[in-house]
Amino acid sequence: MSPSAAVFTILTALLIGAMSPGPSFVIVARNAIGLSRRDGLATALGMGIGGVFFSGIALLGLYTLLAAVTWLYVSLKVAGGLYLIYLASKIWRGASRPLAFTQDNANAGSTPRKSFWIGLSTQLSNPKTAIYYGSIFAALLPQHPPLWCYLALPPAIFSIEAGWYTVVAVCFSSKRPREMYLRAKTWVDRVAAGAITALGLRLIFAAHRVGL
Repeated sequence: MSPSAAVFTILTALLIGAMSPGPSFVIVARNAIGLSRRDGLATALGMGIGGVFFSGIALLGLYTLLAAVTWLYVSLKVAGGLYLIYLASKIWRGASRPLAFTQDNANAGSTPRKSFWIGLSTQLSNPKTAIYYGSIFAALLPQHPPLWCYLALPPAIFSIEAGWYTVVAVCFSSKRPREMYLRAKTWVDRVAAGAITALGLRLIFAAHRVGL
């Protein structure tokens, strides 16, 4: 796989992961519904910064080790694929359950600054996000990527994370789009679960091709 194709695939996988319901999704939606659109947007910004942090760790730390330990690179591919399948199964099982939003009106004094830090801390404290990033990068990025990959990925990932959660904040602070999503939630979740499962299987079956 060429570096440009790998970067495109990584960004697509991270977009699918961001779109899958989880703690980050619920926090952004809750702040947009229970506080204000500005709070939802500030939370989305925090999610984007958290994504840049994880991408930096994956690029600068993980690959230094993987470049020297081939068996670890292969093992992480397999482990990453298994984790993605596990994550997809949880999303599928929860597809028919309604999202549980807790509207903390006790936080009525919240400000966009506080919402930003809530978004950032939620992203950084979620071990599943860290594992997801590590799995995707280890599985798809070549062991010796060109310099432009290191320069292009962090801002692109910020655009994906912050951009998606901005859409969530805008939609959930508007009545009609929110109702449309909640009606279609079961099928949206199941499509996302299917896509993540396919990616996980690909990682497992391609694990022996270390250079790809």
